Amino acid sequence: MRAVSTGRSAYPASPPALRGSLGPVAGLAAVVVALLGGLYAGGGGPGGVDRWLSSPTADSVRPPWRHLALALDFLGEPLGSVLLVAGVVAGCLLLRHPRAAVLAVTGAGAGVGVATLLKHLVGRTIHGDGNLSYPSGHTAFATALALVVALLATGRLGLGRTAGTSLVLGAALVAGAAMGWAEVALGAHYPTDAIGGWCTALAVVPATGWLVDRTADRTAERTAGRAADRRNGRAADAGRPEGR
Repeated sequence: MRAVSTGRSAYPASPPALRGSLGPVAGLAAVVVALLGGLYAGGGGPGGVDRWLSSPTADSVRPPWRHLALALDFLGEPLGSVLLVAGVVAGCLLLRHPRAAVLAVTGAGAGVGVATLLKHLVGRTIHGDGNLSYPSGHTAFATALALVVALLATGRLGLGRTAGTSLVLGAALVAGAAMGWAEVALGAHYPTDAIGGWCTALAVVPATGWLVDRTADRTAERTAGRAADRRNGRAADAGRPEGR
């Protein structure tokens, strides 16, 4: 827990103990996103890695697994994602962790936003020219939200660098793998699209968390400074002799 200059304490969105390890992870993830984007730019079919992992079709999975895939896919759709983010934000506020609530919105939004921008830049398609596929926005969203929850848990539990990093990366891997499987199983994305979406979130969320903390700390410092100035002003006025 980090004390701010207001005299109150606040949990940071990104625990300081993890910043040294998540920074290199974010950098490596960004490199992977760029490499895969360059490799599949303008493509309209699966690559060698995709064929080795899976050949996406509309009926890759049958019930009951198809029902699970559709349920996971719904969580990445507009209505499902809004409900999921709202639930996470409510949980953060109940735990009195406003910075995590902000990160849940900004981190998930940034992950999806960057993925959408990359889709237009890379121009990879699936099932026709109008279906941009790289990277997977659904996978980026699920991974981003899992990162937020894991960062919250790390801060609340006071985990150190090793345990905290393992929890954060493990949560990201589980969420990204689950949503990536659903998207590939439903034929909406190639496996490398899912990998790109996973790495997009790993690159974006740590940076967003740092920005949330930086902004909150500066705001708290300015507020504390103004409060101190007012106190000093009142003390100076009280110390002046009354005029006649």
